[in-house]
Amino acid sequence: MERAIKLIKNRSDIGAGTRGSDMGIDAIEIAAINQNSDYFNEYDFEDVKTHNESIYDKDRNSFAKRIEHVVEQCTRVAHSVKKNLEANFFPIVLSGDHSSALGTISGIKAAYPDQTLGVIWIDAHADLHSPYTSPSGNIHGMPLAGVLGEDNLDYQINEVATETEQHWEEMKNIGYPGPKISGNDLVYFGVRDTEKAEDKQIEKLHIKNYKVDEIRYRGLETCVSEALINLAHCDILYISFDVDSMDCDLISYGTGTPVPRGFDQFEIIEIINQIIKSKKVVCIEFVEVNPLLDTKGNKMAETAFQVLEAITSTLILPIE
Repeated sequence: MERAIKLIKNRSDIGAGTRGSDMGIDAIEIAAINQNSDYFNEYDFEDVKTHNESIYDKDRNSFAKRIEHVVEQCTRVAHSVKKNLEANFFPIVLSGDHSSALGTISGIKAAYPDQTLGVIWIDAHADLHSPYTSPSGNIHGMPLAGVLGEDNLDYQINEVATETEQHWEEMKNIGYPGPKISGNDLVYFGVRDTEKAEDKQIEKLHIKNYKVDEIRYRGLETCVSEALINLAHCDILYISFDVDSMDCDLISYGTGTPVPRGFDQFEIIEIINQIIKSKKVVCIEFVEVNPLLDTKGNKMAETAFQVLEAITSTLILPIE
């Protein structure tokens, strides 16, 4: 790989419904230390300023909680990603909650405005809600709606305040005006916990979802190869890995929204490594490790670090 790796640490959890994912990066670093790994001393890193104290503010945006601060945070992440891509780094973004991905994707698109960006979303959740459709108001369930520029008003359940609408429009235009990707530029791996509004969006936008059972039945290599063929029109790729894509019963409940019947860590490693070998990946993100919810010590962070170390080894090896 020609680019040097830069770790971007975004310790923000204000887009989540449960506190604690802001500690996920530190938990992963502790896992590395306990494994006698020098990983976090081997690569340059950058800390993104956070606004976690905003959780104490009186919330006026019940259908998009703390949205004004999430806009700020995503803008910071977008700036960091854009700056590092332009400086010829390969960003590995380590974030708290998944709302950060809206900032990461916006930063990639800002750095490559004339290139078609493909997104591989490895997650138990579709994250396609908007303030108009969200049953919870938690913005970590909205990042893909933001980058797609989709409000999904056909399935609106919330009457959204003007202030919230204005912040949502800001969010959709971070880094690069308008949508960053289309439905044809997005592939899911492992999505299995959705609401009707999201199911209708997946159907409308023709988003392919490689579910765990399909991958195990048809073969992982076959499915990933097919996904890459479907994204062949994309010039560059971004991989977003939410740890809740893994099986909570097998691995850990150390994440904000655990879902059973997911992948194991070896399947995740294999999926990501095969995509890396396409030579199109420009950024990878890890999200939603929450050590406060882990009933097995630091197991989720340890598993996330296992994945991180394995895929980094593939990144730094020359690809034939």
